[in-house]
Amino acid sequence: MPKIWSQTIEAHRDAVREATINATAALVAEHGLTGVTMSQIAKETGIGRATLYKYFPDVESILRAWHDRQIDQHLQELLRVRDRTAGAAERLESVLTAYTMAISHRRAHNTETADMLHHGEHIAAAHKHLREFVQDLITDAAAAGAIRQDVPAGELTLYCLHALAAATSLHDPAAIHRLVRTTLTGLRTHG
Repeated sequence: MPKIWSQTIEAHRDAVREATINATAALVAEHGLTGVTMSQIAKETGIGRATLYKYFPDVESILRAWHDRQIDQHLQELLRVRDRTAGAAERLESVLTAYTMAISHRRAHNTETADMLHHGEHIAAAHKHLREFVQDLITDAAAAGAIRQDVPAGELTLYCLHALAAATSLHDPAAIHRLVRTTLTGLRTHG
């Protein structure tokens, strides 16, 4: 019986946490970061303020939890793209395309929220994980002879990620695909 009780309590905590994160994201999208209070979040979520403070100390911590969830979902999608694509060169292209499409949607944050969310240890860890993931794909593509081998994989990884960062200004899928193709051209041996 205690195991079932513990699972029920944990499921309830997860549900409250998810409802809080979702409600906060919706409120911030509607009112902006400075226009949202913990009282509004508690009311929107349907829980008491005291309960809300047991989960999160402030609005910013809720938004960081939301952002961490978004990052995790993006990384999981990149893993799915990698795993369903055959061939080292094709995997690299598919993952870079999926990544570029995802970052082209960053415009959804207002500047104030983006500044707060895109700094800190959680972002540094996500960037490190992304660099390692892309570097592994580049290493595999180089070993398969699909891309240049005269430049270290770490440097090619930085080149790709910096070049593809331009996608935050692009909203046309055709332009995004051109950016990916142009970036991949830089990875190929030119002879």
